[in-house]
Amino acid sequence: MRIRELFNPLPGNRYLEVTTHIDAVSYLLASMMEEVQGRLNIALYESDILPQDIEAKVTHVADIKSLPRVMPREHDMVILKDIYRLHEDKNALLKLAYRTLANAAHIIILEKKGVLDTKELMQTLEDFEFRAANEIDVLEGYDLVMAKKMHMWGNGL
Repeated sequence: MRIRELFNPLPGNRYLEVTTHIDAVSYLLASMMEEVQGRLNIALYESDILPQDIEAKVTHVADIKSLPRVMPREHDMVILKDIYRLHEDKNALLKLAYRTLANAAHIIILEKKGVLDTKELMQTLEDFEFRAANEIDVLEGYDLVMAKKMHMWGNGL
């Protein structure tokens, strides 16, 4: 998977995947985090089944209006996979991602090809104080937009 090239987890890092399903990307992230004694947290929407075979802390999120529980600056990367277009409060989801990211950390938004206006999404990320937004073609069948939370910019967290 070429998507692996986007990640460089360091010992003790914590990543948050917010998604509607566990798939190959989830298992890849869990494996990479396990290699560096880091932790993958998964906030799982639309599923009553919590998988037992993945090395991650999986929590169920009640519905598409709710947000996962996270602490400020708790994560070194946030991956929103197949959830951004579905969530009823996209602004709250981006605020949550901003709040839980450490300074100079990244947000990745993954959605099936063609469901997002990526140019509009990159502008929205800029509006929410994420910088250097880019569209990256590394996962077949998906659009991927990545941006960075910069230290001492924007919202002050």
